[in-house]
Amino acid sequence: MISQPSPELLSRLAELLGPKGYTADTDIMAPWLTDWRGKYVGRAAAMLSPKTTQDVAAIVRLCAEERVALVPQGGNSGMVGGATPSGDGSQLLLSLRRMNRVRTIDSPAKIGVAEAGVILENFHHAVLAQGLRFPLTLGGKGSATIGGLVSTNAGGTQVLRHGTMRALVAGIEAVLPDGSIFDGLAPLKKDNRGYDLRHLLCGAEGTLGIVTAASLHLVPAVAARRTAWIAVDSPEGALLLLRRLDASIGRELEGFELIPHACLDAVLRHIPQTRAPIAASYPWYVLAELAGDGDEALGQALETQLAAALDAGLIRDVVIAKNDSESEAFWRLRDSISEAERAEGPALQHDISVPVDLMPTFIADNPLRLERGFPGARALSFGHLGDGNVHHHIQPPMDSDGAAWLARHGTAVSHMVYAHVIELGGSISAEHGIGQMKRDVMAALDSPARLAALRAIKAGLDPAGIFNPGKLID
Repeated sequence: MISQPSPELLSRLAELLGPKGYTADTDIMAPWLTDWRGKYVGRAAAMLSPKTTQDVAAIVRLCAEERVALVPQGGNSGMVGGATPSGDGSQLLLSLRRMNRVRTIDSPAKIGVAEAGVILENFHHAVLAQGLRFPLTLGGKGSATIGGLVSTNAGGTQVLRHGTMRALVAGIEAVLPDGSIFDGLAPLKKDNRGYDLRHLLCGAEGTLGIVTAASLHLVPAVAARRTAWIAVDSPEGALLLLRRLDASIGRELEGFELIPHACLDAVLRHIPQTRAPIAASYPWYVLAELAGDGDEALGQALETQLAAALDAGLIRDVVIAKNDSESEAFWRLRDSISEAERAEGPALQHDISVPVDLMPTFIADNPLRLERGFPGARALSFGHLGDGNVHHHIQPPMDSDGAAWLARHGTAVSHMVYAHVIELGGSISAEHGIGQMKRDVMAALDSPARLAALRAIKAGLDPAGIFNPGKLID
């Protein structure tokens, strides 16, 4: 049974952390008690901000004594309420933002060790100064932290070539629910000591351990990149283009994003200083990027393949960025879609994945299913065609009270979307995690064998249930 934090516990925590690491001020805590989308609002008796792994271990030991729950939080940029405490005030918010050191960068080994509170963009800059690159990026890179990215097994726009966060994690340091420190930072390529705790903690959303640092794989800084904004008629055409580029260019193809005109239009309306790369309007666009060593060879390879695709009628038009500034402008359009969609009004966001070859099928068929069940509902699909990750947003009918429509139909709409995903052999969460938003959906739709295994692991490592209760699994 989880307990309310006692005055004695709060006093001991305040003494341990000092004024910089402990606050019960509601005004200071307020921004961190609401998720990024504003869907969940919680309360906490205090916010704890440790500076070291030893501080985290001491906090956990004190809370374990009284069976008080902890909710770990990084940049608070998650999409599923995974870092928001409950509304009853019984949980303590554990902020890792003060743990923001890049401990080491081993250039010859191409390994960087960063603490949980290091902001992704800052880590990018730190390794770039050493002639290296951390090949994971996403729209929230200016606020997302390493600990949160590890804990949610984040994806982003470079998964096609480099994989998700789990593929980039070489080692993890974490505090376990009994307050012990798991030191798994050594980047061992071979380690057959049974269950891989590093990969178990990656994607666990803070329910099994509190990630305090990670060893991360780095790659050489890109000497050259070529970015193209391509107009196509359909997702099927985009998939054919993906297969053509993958076969002819291979590993140098690093990003392949699918964007409908409606999403581009929303960005142009709501995001200042943006413009369409192509003057004419087309139903769909692809944002493709190559990264490699030879600037001239890379550009020639892309131009040759796109010219052939244009001659074959596979694509309608294309613009290739002339420099890094234009490349960044193209990517800003893609990275601003979520912000623009939020400005458009209420919608249901679904982060799902299906096998890559079935992504066009899902994008075409799901709106038809929704229309039959919920006339007037509008579907917008965009995302990472290269890895099958669809961001599938459902907007209320144009003539409806959006908030009221979502309150009435939202659960049933999402259930229809997720059931279709499972039918196609996909996943209800591609890169944002389960959090509290998808917990009940997963319990209802996912494999009983998977659910039983997850619950057994949670019970084995955190029998008191003090780490991020109410998230991931029921």
